[in-house]
Amino acid sequence: MCNPLKNKKPLNFHNCCFSRCGAHVHSTTHLPTPLHQSFQKERTERVSELAEGNISGDYARGTCKPRAECTCATCIEKQQSQKVTWHEIARPQVHGYDMHCLAMTGRFQFVSGADEKVLRVFTAPKNFVENFSNISGISMEKLCSTVDLPEGATVPALGLSNKAVFQGDMAAQPADEEEKFNSVSNQYHQIYFQPLILTEPPTEDHLLQNTLWPEVQKLYGHGYEIFCVACNNSKTIVASACKASKKEHAAIILWSTTSWKQLQSLSFHNLTVTQMAFSPDDKFLLAVSRDRNWSLWKNQDKKPLQSEPVFSLFAYTDKNTAVHSRIIWSCDWTPDSKYFITGSRDKKVIVWGDCGSAGATESSGPGAVKPCSSILDVGDSVTAVSISHVLAPDESYIIAVGLECGKINLYTWKQCEQRPVLTDWTKCVETDNSQSHTLAIKRLCWRNRVGRAGHNDQDNSEWLQLASCGDDHCVKILNVNRCAL
Repeated sequence: MCNPLKNKKPLNFHNCCFSRCGAHVHSTTHLPTPLHQSFQKERTERVSELAEGNISGDYARGTCKPRAECTCATCIEKQQSQKVTWHEIARPQVHGYDMHCLAMTGRFQFVSGADEKVLRVFTAPKNFVENFSNISGISMEKLCSTVDLPEGATVPALGLSNKAVFQGDMAAQPADEEEKFNSVSNQYHQIYFQPLILTEPPTEDHLLQNTLWPEVQKLYGHGYEIFCVACNNSKTIVASACKASKKEHAAIILWSTTSWKQLQSLSFHNLTVTQMAFSPDDKFLLAVSRDRNWSLWKNQDKKPLQSEPVFSLFAYTDKNTAVHSRIIWSCDWTPDSKYFITGSRDKKVIVWGDCGSAGATESSGPGAVKPCSSILDVGDSVTAVSISHVLAPDESYIIAVGLECGKINLYTWKQCEQRPVLTDWTKCVETDNSQSHTLAIKRLCWRNRVGRAGHNDQDNSEWLQLASCGDDHCVKILNVNRCAL
């Protein structure tokens, strides 16, 4: 298929039609060369093998993700006869600023950051939970209690915050024409929430009007626009960081998810922290930065009179010990919390550890955690990395690497008994043009359990699922056969 989007921003196509033979599609855009032709490409043996035996995928919106048009979308998979499809079921947040990041702090709660200095916390309303139960087939008892939840949410005229709508508020909506223009704010159109009971995914009209989530909290503390946010696995702590050109602004702020108060400020980096990740056992917080270094913070054991966790700097790299020579874009942990991985614009991927060894737990400083893998050069700038929660059949770690060109590479890594050698990495899959993004990969995330969503896969299934999002405004969900890697 010809690709007019390669190395360009996505185009707006105005029209298209099939050729008589059905093998070509002609489309037009507003550009000076407006005619584009796409054609059906015959499958080669390798493409067929990748699609059917190893990795396959299609376009879908991920479960609660930032969208380019300043909106958060919540999606669900649905099985129709023998086919599993993905549907958008809510737009919890429609924002006036570009969205940068979000983290789920519960099944029906998330915190998001945009091109502003404040973090916003949203909780699902009663109408969404009920419709989610109807569409997914999961009983309300298994989801959550809706006793104290508002019915829905609406955005006041000229406002950015989603206001909760309760049962009594819906009857009090202004209907009198005399009240319509009694203030400046009422001169602007405001869409009011109308509860509906759904058994199928909502239409576009419903998504626009009735699927907002109420904003329950604002978190103030950063001096510049929010850039990244992360939540620990026990859903008790949120870490956030903002854009920074000085050390005083590059500090990481920790928040409590129960009181939403600041717990601690962690200062180390000199430039913007680009990504953070808590270890699966919640003992460590890892941060990577534009200053080409990473920092590792350890959760200290609580003292008798200490109610909140305290993190202290445990290990880090500096200008003398750094291995990466360009900005570090991404990081992730192995499922056993022993190792973590970093990916950088210098095209290098490195595994560090062992964070669980006796030497690492007793000492701290720039040399406490060292590279335990050979330096993997992937040939292009690394923009995202993610490690599967499930190991390969040979007990090696399955690692997905997203590149600036839009491709996704799958590797397996297993530590050698002696010093790191290049054979500890095995390249398994490189996505082809139909499976890759057309612009840079922004984030990768493995599903935290085996099997394919919507399929009756067993707990010991050979299938894994990997979600990817990119600058091309697309999210893809890929099925990966771990036994074929």
